Amino acid sequence: MRHLFYLHGLASSPRSSKARYLAGRLAAHGLTLHCPDLNEPDFATLTTTRMLQQVAARLRRLPEAPVALIGSSLGAFVALHLAERAAGEAPAHPVEKLVLLAPAFDFGRAGMPALGAAGLARWRRDGWLEMQHHAYGAPRRVHYALYGDAGRYDSFAVRTTVPTLVCHGRRDEVVDPAMVEQFAAGRPHVRLVMLDDDHQLGGSLERLWTETAAFLGLGGPA
Repeated sequence: MRHLFYLHGLASSPRSSKARYLAGRLAAHGLTLHCPDLNEPDFATLTTTRMLQQVAARLRRLPEAPVALIGSSLGAFVALHLAERAAGEAPAHPVEKLVLLAPAFDFGRAGMPALGAAGLARWRRDGWLEMQHHAYGAPRRVHYALYGDAGRYDSFAVRTTVPTLVCHGRRDEVVDPAMVEQFAAGRPHVRLVMLDDDHQLGGSLERLWTETAAFLGLGGPA
């Protein structure tokens, strides 16, 4: 038995279009996609460390079995570092596969490019950033600790060789495609699929599914 988890992106939720789509396709194979709400207990105090702890706690409540993690954007960043942590701890829930969608590998370095250097400096000075939260349909505040804490996690220094599928849009304006290509280069355990799409990958759901299903060994389309 393998546990399947979906880790949503920043200012998103388990009810995102990708999460619901993938959950439905997996359900047709008789599989459950666990989608923890990483906004809990409060979006304002979100950090990578908190998300890692939250997912690890959720896993501990499940029977011992390997895990496949699907992560989107910031959720992909978290998934990668959860796999790295799991490899060092020899847990009852080893991460055996990663599916990373528009992965924000450099979040702790590049943050959110739309802010620019001045915006990032204001966030650090003021302590808070107000941003549109897509799941809530309204602005929400998040503390600078989100960015500061992410700097502790260097994706390019990870040593795990968990088989990894990366799907990324060539027109992504949030996460640099060149950075993702650099990450995949020289890592034979990483399969990179570049798509003619933007950061949301909303026009590539069917392709995401076929790539994911083949990678997870699910056979037919279902």
